[in-house]
Amino acid sequence: MIDQARLIASYQRLVWGTDTDDVPWWQALAMKAVRLVHVLARDMVDGQLTLRAMSLVFTTLLSIVPLLAVSFSVLKAFGMHNELQPLLRNFLAPLGPRGADISNQIIDFVDNIEVGVLGAVGIAFLFYTTITLIQKVEEAFNYIWHIERSRTLAQQFSSYLSVIMVVPVLVIAALGVTASLTSSTIVQAIVAVEPLGSLYEFASRVVPYLLIIAAFVFIYIFIPNTRVRPIAAITGGVVAGVLWQTTGWVFAQFIANSASYAAIYSGFAILVVLMIWIYWNWLILLVGASIVFYQQHAEYLVAGRKQSRPSNRVQEELALMVMALIGQRWYQQRPGWNADELVEHLHIPFPAIQETLNVLEEGGLLSQTTDTPALWLPALPLETTPIKQVLDVVRDASDSGDLAPRRAPDLCATRDIMAEVEHAVTETLQGRTLKDLVAASEKSAARTNAVVPESAESVT
Repeated sequence: MIDQARLIASYQRLVWGTDTDDVPWWQALAMKAVRLVHVLARDMVDGQLTLRAMSLVFTTLLSIVPLLAVSFSVLKAFGMHNELQPLLRNFLAPLGPRGADISNQIIDFVDNIEVGVLGAVGIAFLFYTTITLIQKVEEAFNYIWHIERSRTLAQQFSSYLSVIMVVPVLVIAALGVTASLTSSTIVQAIVAVEPLGSLYEFASRVVPYLLIIAAFVFIYIFIPNTRVRPIAAITGGVVAGVLWQTTGWVFAQFIANSASYAAIYSGFAILVVLMIWIYWNWLILLVGASIVFYQQHAEYLVAGRKQSRPSNRVQEELALMVMALIGQRWYQQRPGWNADELVEHLHIPFPAIQETLNVLEEGGLLSQTTDTPALWLPALPLETTPIKQVLDVVRDASDSGDLAPRRAPDLCATRDIMAEVEHAVTETLQGRTLKDLVAASEKSAARTNAVVPESAESVT
């Protein structure tokens, strides 16, 4: 009989207890893949991804007609509106013959929308419903990326409208160019020659995957309110694109070979199947976004659900380091740091850096710009801000007052010791500001840079 506890312990030791830098590259790649699958399964069991996918299904049912109506109006201005129905029919193809009926009904709804009858309020509601869908997607992505702040209303309006206006035109144009090339006489003459004909057939099967992958990559780069590395977006886009195409084929086979759902749900069967299909599409999109996030932030690939919390001393030291670095760039009149740059410079995991930045912002010491990614700048004059204030902000960050020992027995000895510690810190840092900290950091860095050439000369 297999000892389950011993098997789990062996798995934990092999996957999480081995340093990937100490093994061959192929073994390290396999271990990272296993870790990725592990954390994705953990996130699925946690239920947040599935809940957000379900929420997006409901939003999609409400906004699909307004979204297509806006896209139809844009495409009509370019004379491409006739290509919208085939695109929708391809999306609903896994639903079988009823998918074509649903696409026809949706297009009929879109055709029956009359702008003159809707009026200003109706048109505003049309755009609001459409923007709400993209806003829900951004909220889901921000949750996956651990981003607490969404885009401002002005940024959302400009960014979302650009997606709604530009993306349909680009997609239809790409499909039209592909169709034109395949139907041209030159291409047909080339295809008639072997082995070019076989290569063409292979390419015709690969192109749908490439188009879907390109769409996913675009979404993963554009939607999150942070800077996404292209290689991470491509990795997630490839996985999501292959999953999407494969799931469509499996779903179509299920619909073709199963009639039980019709017997159970009767006239509501096609609606239930449509909701399931939309749910799987959103879930694949969110899983791909998770892959992009873990690819870019490998420090989140941990066996436990939570990151190890740094000690109070480390939190205080990290806050001072961050303030010193941001102050240096401020005096040098250079662009501020973003979170990713601080992670790379300090070699500290992203969660600790992001938490420190949030604490300093809540304490009124830092402010962030509206750029993507956000740049961090001093919120107070460094010349008049005491160093002690940084320590106070970090110490009071999680103090809600509920855990303060006000009702505990009056132990004068402990309170006297804490008062002495506080007095000693205040006396040591008396009169020292963040400008002094920046100056000391610059001198330390200059001494470090000066030591390197001297040591090199001594070696030579």
